[in-house]
Amino acid sequence: MLSRLFLHYRTMPKIIGTHSGHFHCDEALAVWMLKQIPQFKDASLVRSRDPAKLAECDVVVDVGGVYDPEQNKYDHHQRGFLETFDADHKTKLSSAGLVYKHFGRELIATILGSSEDDAQIQTVFEKTYNDFVESLDANDNGISAYPSNLTPLFKESPTSLPSRVAKKNPAWNEKLSDPEIDARFVAASDMAGEELKDYIMSLANAWLPARKLVVDALERRFEIHHSGRMIALEQSCPWKEHLMELEKERGLIDDKSILYILYPENGPEGNWRIQCVPTRPEGFENRKSLPEPWRGFRDNELDKIANVDGCIFVHAAGFIGGNRSYQGALDMARLAVEM
Repeated sequence: MLSRLFLHYRTMPKIIGTHSGHFHCDEALAVWMLKQIPQFKDASLVRSRDPAKLAECDVVVDVGGVYDPEQNKYDHHQRGFLETFDADHKTKLSSAGLVYKHFGRELIATILGSSEDDAQIQTVFEKTYNDFVESLDANDNGISAYPSNLTPLFKESPTSLPSRVAKKNPAWNEKLSDPEIDARFVAASDMAGEELKDYIMSLANAWLPARKLVVDALERRFEIHHSGRMIALEQSCPWKEHLMELEKERGLIDDKSILYILYPENGPEGNWRIQCVPTRPEGFENRKSLPEPWRGFRDNELDKIANVDGCIFVHAAGFIGGNRSYQGALDMARLAVEM
């Protein structure tokens, strides 16, 4: 009899609790994240504000006025709550940020089918918070991305993730039953979760491989030129963000920073590009533009001016150029560094 009771206790599904009524993106995503990890994979959901019902839950998010990881309670509305992702962040966490902070590494490892000990998990964990979750924390806590004295030139699109989750709520003049609203919440939770999952998968499938290409190129920079101020990528990929983060990590600043990136357009045997590194990822001001006498010229005329064979062009703004071979692009970069 006792063994049957013990087995029944062990196999009872977990219960995730959150508040009933109007819902937001943070708890919708928090619930989805919890349901992805093994501990809560088959958990049922209770939406209520009744303390007695919430007390029966194994984990409670966005309600209850308590933040206590030991008790699996993750609310952020209580007076005095100031928790952030870490010491480097200032944005107060919502229930999404709280659940992500404590379960995010496990979530990512589950989605990617890898171990939490994988070094890349921490990189994806930090990147996902910075680029995906933090804005949701700010949105739910009423934190503006800009100073309040700025007047926007236009309205933001109503297609942000918090806006689309909000639209799942009943309209002000729409009468729905509690079960119908709960079903809307589940749909919103799945929608938010799928976006997070897609983002994490894109990091694993595209962002991390690009980062590896930049890491490998940085390791070989002195093989490219004795100055160490240019790198050659094995193939074209998004590199600006990776390069600037890696330079910061490695102390490659001032006269150690990278000035030019070489990369093939369509495989190593095709045309090559030489591109200047901007002072910031989204800017157009370069650390060192290509030489002014080259700008706006093409083909044979540029060959003569630069004294390099195989030139294709140098943009009039001096931020990018091309050559028909790797050696030609390398010669252009070498001359640009030394001029």
